[in-house]
Amino acid sequence: MPNYYQPEIETMPYEQLRELQNEKLLKQVRHVWDNVPYYRAKMEAKGVTPEDIQSIDDLHKLPFLSKADLRDAYPYGLLAKPLGDCVRIQSTSGTTGKRVVAFYTQHDIDLWEDCCARAIVAAGGTNEDVVHVSYGYGLFTGGPGLNGGSHKVGCLTLPMSSGNTDRQLQFMTDLGSTILCCTPSYAQYLAESIYEKGIRDQIKLKAGIFGAEAWSEDMRQDIQNKLGIKAYDIYGLTETSGPGVAFECCEQTGMHINEDHFIAEIIDPDTEEVLPLGSKGELVFTAIDKEAFPLLRYRTRDICVLSREKCSCGRTHVKMSKPMGRSDDMLIIRGVNVFPSQIETVLMQQGYPANYQIIVDRVNNTDTFEIMVEMMPAMFSDSLAKINEAEKALVAALKAMLGISAKVRLVAPKSITRSEGKAVRVIDKRKLY
Repeated sequence: MPNYYQPEIETMPYEQLRELQNEKLLKQVRHVWDNVPYYRAKMEAKGVTPEDIQSIDDLHKLPFLSKADLRDAYPYGLLAKPLGDCVRIQSTSGTTGKRVVAFYTQHDIDLWEDCCARAIVAAGGTNEDVVHVSYGYGLFTGGPGLNGGSHKVGCLTLPMSSGNTDRQLQFMTDLGSTILCCTPSYAQYLAESIYEKGIRDQIKLKAGIFGAEAWSEDMRQDIQNKLGIKAYDIYGLTETSGPGVAFECCEQTGMHINEDHFIAEIIDPDTEEVLPLGSKGELVFTAIDKEAFPLLRYRTRDICVLSREKCSCGRTHVKMSKPMGRSDDMLIIRGVNVFPSQIETVLMQQGYPANYQIIVDRVNNTDTFEIMVEMMPAMFSDSLAKINEAEKALVAALKAMLGISAKVRLVAPKSITRSEGKAVRVIDKRKLY
C-alpha cells in the first residue's frame, strides 16, 4: 500500500471508532467550556454543562454555532488557546466584510495535513508522485492544505498557486506532474489549454483532486475524458480546518469523512432536529481534535446525505454525498464564497438602493459574475461617461469586499422586476448538480 495509508484508523470498525469519538468529544467539550467564554455562555443559556455530555448520544444537547457566531465573535472570541500557542491563521470572506479567521496550533496543522495526505493516497498517490497544487495559497486554505498533505505522503510538490496558465503547463510537462489539485473549473480550463497547445501526449497526469466549488457528475466525466485521469472530489471548510475534512476514494460515490477528527450530523435546517442516517438535510460538524479553533456543532449550511454502506476501498468512515445545495443564500463563484448580503452592504454604502440582481453563469468552463444595479434617479440623466465611471467605482468597491471581480451593469430605476414574495436576487445559470 502507499506509504501514508492508515488502515488502523481508516478501516477501524464502527464500534471502535465510536469509542474513540466518545473519548475525544468529552475532552473537547471540557476544553471549550474552560477556554471559550463565548461558547460557554451559549451552553449555560441552554442549561448544559460538560457533565451532561457523556457520549455522542448527548451531542444534540449542545448549542449550534453558525456563521453569525463567527462574525459576532470575530476575531478572538472563539479562540481556545493562547496566541502564543498559535502558529497560523487561514481566512475566508465573511457575510458583511468581517472575515472568517481560523486559528491553528502546530498540532492542528499536523492533523489537517494528515487529512489531506489521506485524500492524496485515496486518489492513488505515493511518494513517487509529483503533486501539482494549483489552488490559491495565502489566506485561502486550498493551497496550504494540499501542499502540506503532499509533503506528508512524500510527493514532489509543485506549489504553483492559481493563474499563469503557460507556466502551469510548462511545469506540468517538464516535471511530469501526476496529480493535479485545483478547482474543477480551472481543471477544465487547463484541459482546453493543453489541447489548444497540442501537448496532450506530454501530460502524465493520472488523477485530480478537485474542490472549493460545486461541480456536476457531467463535469467530472468531461475532465476525466479530456485529461485521461480519475477526478476525485474533496470537501472542507476554513472553519473546520480546510480541505480534507472529507474526500473521495476509488469508488467515486461520495466522500469519506475523517471521523477520527470530525463528528458529522444531518439536521433539518428549519427545525434543527437531528435526522437519521440516509436523510437529506444540513451537514453539521463537530471538530473533536482541534486545539485553537475547536468548533462544536458548526452548521455548514451544505445540504447532503450521509451513508455507512460498505465501501469497496475498505474504508469504514461514513460517506457524505456531494453537496446538493445550501440552506442559506451563499454562492460559490470561482472558488470564493459570495453572499448577496455582502453586495447589498456595498451598494448601500455607495448610496445605491438595494435593488439589484446577481447573474452567474459558466462560459468556457469559467464562472461569469454579473451584477445588475438600479441607478439612483438622479443618475438617469447622466452622460454615458459618468455612468461608466460609476460602474468602475462599484466594480472596485465590490472587489474589495468580495475578493473577486464582478461585471457591474447600471440599469434604469425600477427596471428590475419586483416580487410580492421573496425578491429574486440570484439567477444561477450554471449546471452544478
